[in-house]
Amino acid sequence: MGPTLRALRALVLLAGFQLLSLVLLAVLLAADWAAVVWAPASITLKVWIVSAVLAIPVVRGMFMLRTPKDEGQPGVRLSESGEPRLWALVRGLADASGTRAPDEIVLTGDVNAAVSERARLLGLLPGPRRLYLGLPLLTGLSEAQLKAVIAHEYGHFTGGDTRLAALVVRGRVQITRTIAHFHEKADSKVAKERARQEKSAAKRLAKGKSAKEINTAGAGVTYRMMAAVYTAYGKLALRATLSTARAQEYAADVSAARIAGRDATAAALRDIPALSAAHEFYLESYATLGLPARTLPPRGEFFGGFARMLTARELELAGMRTDLPTEPSSPYDSHPPIAERVRRIEAFSDDGRAHEDKGSALALLTDPGTSATALEQAVLTDEVLAFAHAADWQDLLDKAMAARLAGLDTPLHRALALYTKAPATLWSLLQVIDDGQVWQLAKRLPLSDEATSATGRAFREFVRPLLMKSLETMVLAELSARGLLRWEFSWAEAATVHLPGSDVDGGTGADGAGTDAAHRFTAAVAAALADHPDTAPLRALTPPAPHETDTLR
Repeated sequence: MGPTLRALRALVLLAGFQLLSLVLLAVLLAADWAAVVWAPASITLKVWIVSAVLAIPVVRGMFMLRTPKDEGQPGVRLSESGEPRLWALVRGLADASGTRAPDEIVLTGDVNAAVSERARLLGLLPGPRRLYLGLPLLTGLSEAQLKAVIAHEYGHFTGGDTRLAALVVRGRVQITRTIAHFHEKADSKVAKERARQEKSAAKRLAKGKSAKEINTAGAGVTYRMMAAVYTAYGKLALRATLSTARAQEYAADVSAARIAGRDATAAALRDIPALSAAHEFYLESYATLGLPARTLPPRGEFFGGFARMLTARELELAGMRTDLPTEPSSPYDSHPPIAERVRRIEAFSDDGRAHEDKGSALALLTDPGTSATALEQAVLTDEVLAFAHAADWQDLLDKAMAARLAGLDTPLHRALALYTKAPATLWSLLQVIDDGQVWQLAKRLPLSDEATSATGRAFREFVRPLLMKSLETMVLAELSARGLLRWEFSWAEAATVHLPGSDVDGGTGADGAGTDAAHRFTAAVAAALADHPDTAPLRALTPPAPHETDTLR
């Protein structure tokens, strides 16, 4: 299907939304007329009120014709004078694709590349173009793979897909807004009905009467019914364009393989899901590690550190590249499964371009470090930018773990505070254990139904692992507060904690000091939670501060 037919279908779908709204309004008017003719005046008034309430969001949806202003993704605009190599590559690929180069290149903070076009006349006339390139994507791809990604995006330009975006977005925005408005009204009705019933139940209980069960099943049902109508139409519209949308993706892949090479295109398709998963892990485990301590990575390293993690975990990434998704992310996803796209590309004959442009795409930037620092300023919120920067990644880890352990609020902490009616500390927990009350305390923890119904030794076996994990955390928090813990940073694996008595500088050390310290720690926790508990090893490992001595007994 060519651009003209796709434009016509988009117009039909948009008109269909308007027609759907007109049909609904006609139904409401018919109900009003029927009420006037056959219903008593009291019923007629109620029908008019309900009809008017339902008509308001329908009419509002009909006039939501203006597509929201394209403010673009947050990022750093790369000038041609500042990034000549990247712009030369982008322009060269545009020429090879037979399309017009973008007017702007924007560096973003995600693993993605995208094109947009601010078209005119309902998307039928071309407008300014923008190319978005994620710095993490440049970090993880080779130059040849980046060419394939950009050539794929240009394939959408060549097919006129981006000029039709205004029509597609307009229809989706209208339907989505109208559905959201109905759901908001329904949720509001449910909340009001729940509050009314809860207030009534409280009055009945205050009078010594039994209260009825809260039931809001009927509240807001008319709004939900209207939303269901538009939802059904939205699914119909998405399904109607699904085959064409996926065909556009296949065609863009073919264009990429022709311009950048078969192997580079297939490799890029394999790499992007792996890079996306790796970047999510990096953000959670590294870049945002210090947020609880109001600390950022060293300046420029919020995005810059991703390259170090990729290098250290190359074997993990290699495995992820072979495990490709075989199903689309949703039944309405416009992108076919990655595995199928790779299969089609790799079925092409060898074009002899496997060894072209193997260098990192990041080298296309004049100064990647400066770009990473500028991207921090453009992407991070003002609140986060106000945080201090760590001296290095080890400093970030130390501050982050100290903050996390100092702010512990586990179920055991909360249960202990209620049980002892005092602040939850390691020493108060050890006292509860010494008093033989730890299993009574354990009954106040959130437990499974099976654990709750168990008794005696069976109950102890159910809750012991939970107690051991919580006790270990409390002991680590106490050691951290005393400055007795040391953390070892690593790009290749999880951070390692060094307990008192271990060889901090040499890991476990030639004499196994680190291993011995870990064994003593584990044995001390196990002894404290044994059937015949002994807290002496833990007390020796974490002697109380002078001001805590008087509170132990």
